[in-house]
Amino acid sequence: MDYIIKLAFVLLIFIYSWFFQIQNQEWDQLRNMLKDANNIAVHDAAQELDETELTRGRLIIDPTEAYDTFQQTLQNNLGLDSGLFPQGSSRFKTQVKIVKFDIIDDSDGVTFPLLYEDSEYGITKYIAGPSVIAVIETEH
Repeated sequence: MDYIIKLAFVLLIFIYSWFFQIQNQEWDQLRNMLKDANNIAVHDAAQELDETELTRGRLIIDPTEAYDTFQQTLQNNLGLDSGLFPQGSSRFKTQVKIVKFDIIDDSDGVTFPLLYEDSEYGITKYIAGPSVIAVIETEH
């Protein structure tokens, strides 16, 4: 009888560990999807240059178009609707929120390379040229 109790206890621990590992693996996949989608979206947003400023030799990102492009790319890559809520094909269960969207370009009067620091989100990065920086989040 003692053997059966020990075996049941070990089996319970194994099953609990197995479910915990599956949940962690799923979260890692979702986190990687968020990270990749964010990287693609900021890249697309950074391509939205103001053409009139470009003819003057200044690299200035159009903020309205950049934000719209960023949001559209997120929607396309994560299966979200216009309010960033998941659609039927999405692997996410809750709304994706854009919590930070910064544009750093020639209009800011900065010189590149630039050390960008944001202590609130723990971002520290050298930036070689005009860039878009965004932070997105969703519940897990």
